[in-house]
Amino acid sequence: MVEAASILSSLGVAPSASADGEITVCSPIDGSLLGRVHADDAASVAAKIARAEAAFHEWSLVPAPRRGELIRLLGTELRAAKRALGQLVAIESGKILAEGEGEVQEMIDICDFAVGLSRQLYGLTIASERPGHRLMETWHPLSAVGVITAFNFPVAVWSWNAALALVCGDPVVWKPSERTPLTALACQALLSRDSSRFGAVRVARNRAGRARRGRANRCRPPSKTGQRHRQLPHGSSGSANCRGSARPSPARTRREQRDGGNAVS
Repeated sequence: MVEAASILSSLGVAPSASADGEITVCSPIDGSLLGRVHADDAASVAAKIARAEAAFHEWSLVPAPRRGELIRLLGTELRAAKRALGQLVAIESGKILAEGEGEVQEMIDICDFAVGLSRQLYGLTIASERPGHRLMETWHPLSAVGVITAFNFPVAVWSWNAALALVCGDPVVWKPSERTPLTALACQALLSRDSSRFGAVRVARNRAGRARRGRANRCRPPSKTGQRHRQLPHGSSGSANCRGSARPSPARTRREQRDGGNAVS
């Protein structure tokens, strides 16, 4: 139990998260007590699902490549924590250390895959029988999704689902096995640390962007109406993000309506 507690601490899990709970966690290797975690009741589960659904409305508006940045940072966290998390997997699920670390490597691999996927969420452009008309297929985020995992792969299966869901714009609610909740706490701690870094990066980039726009506005002469404006480039989507929205030009709006027509997306 002391070894598991020290590993959890090194991964950022608070001591109170694995003590004095109603679920007893024992190692299948020798039956030793690893911790006691708290269980959610029906009300707390419903509250967490509601928070995930609320987060969906913001997260789904973040551009997919930016969502991929979150997963890239998670992969970096996992690389640094591979040894410790692999040890925890081995202790809690009864695997040998090589298999525990191998499972963490699978998490790293899916993060790399998902980062690339975040820039490849393609849709089809389909020929139409109408002159001057085209059909376009666009994939949209679905909703908050649930992931249920078993004890024999306590972290890899979660990562396979979570990494892909997050880059596709879908928050995740995870229900791990009661036999391996400590590894779930560790993954949550790593993802929380990753989210903090992701938020700091976003704030820094937004500040830099505002500074660049400010310098550009100081150099740009006023328009005829006495106001400065910014024209969206041809390739801009004009979609909203978590911190604001860009308004498409009237010409682009009309073109999208003409080309989009009654296309099914």
